[in-house]
Formats: sequence, structure tokens, C-alpha cells
Amino acid sequence: MRILDQTTNIDFIGKRKIAFALSAILIVLSITSLVTRGLNFGLDFTGGALIEVAYSDAPNMEEVRDSLLNAGLDDAVVQTFGLDTEIVVRIPPRAEEESSAELSTVVLQALRGGFEGDIEVRRVEFVGPQVGEELTEQGILAVVYALIGIFLYVMVRFQWRFSVGAVAALVHDVIITMGIISLVQVEFDLTVVAALLAV
Repeated sequence: MRILDQTTNIDFIGKRKIAFALSAILIVLSITSLVTRGLNFGLDFTGGALIEVAYSDAPNMEEVRDSLLNAGLDDAVVQTFGLDTEIVVRIPPRAEEESSAELSTVVLQALRGGFEGDIEVRRVEFVGPQVGEELTEQGILAVVYALIGIFLYVMVRFQWRFSVGAVAALVHDVIITMGIISLVQVEFDLTVVAALLAV
């Protein structure tokens, strides 16, 4: 199916200043958001625990939060996950040493206190702060190595001027994408890093 007529002539070069201005505005806004709001780092980078819980009936989220608060888990973040009967509890790294089994037991007891139906722990993940720091470093290095690899390939396969343009375009796209992620506060985890590498 043909969208444009064969005689259509769009002056892209003539409109380049508009594109430059738009790109500059988006980059400035993205960098500003990254500096002021930052990224909403997920469990992979911050460390902590993630506990997925399934209820027999849809729970009241306020009651769930109150139950965790009464159990001393005031820093826990509760979100629905998939179905209305499934929730995810995210707990940042804690000063006291607790195994994932102990922590899941504490969470399960707190949740059962205010719910009459059945509750089942589906998944428990625990990432130590040290592992989170290592994943952060590895994620940054992965993006840098990808940019260097693309630069070298295009330079050898074509010309070095094309490689500079290709890397500049990739950096441009990655900065704007991360700016949008920062603006809407989407959780930044390893899947997002993989998506950035695919850009």
C-alpha cells in the first residue's frame, strides 16, 4: 500500500533547524529530569526483598499497607501484580540481617492478621546491597561497551564519520528515553537496561 505519492517531495534538509531545536529541547528536559527527579531504581539495583503474594479474594490495599505498618514494615511498598488478587511487596535493604525465609514469614503473618481468606506466597527474591551496586556498575558498562562496539563496527565497515553520527544518534535516543523513564518514574531494572541496549 502506497502512503505517499511518487511525486511527493519533502524538504527534510530545509527543516533541519526545527529538528535540531526539538532534539535540543528534549535532551535538556531529559537531563533536567534525570538530575532533579532521578531514576526509580528497582530491586536489582537498590537491593532488598520482593515478595509476591496471592490472595483467594481481592484484598483492600489500604488494609494491606496498615497490616505491614503495624508489623514494623513501614518502608514496604505494595503494588498489585497482574490480577487483583495478587500483590507484590517490595522492602528496601534493612539494617538488621534477615534471611528471605524469615522476611517472607514476617510479611505473611502480617498479611494474614487482617484477612480471612487464603494467602499464598508465590515468589520471594532477595538482592543484597553489594549485588545491587555490582549490577549498577555492570549495567553502565554494558551500555558503554555497546556504544564502543557499534562505533568500531561502523568505522571499519563504512567510514569513521558515519560511526560518529551513529553513536551520536544512539546517545541522543538513550538520553531521551531515560529522561522519559525518569519523568514518569517507571521502575528502572535490568529489563530496562536490556531495552536500552536494544535501542
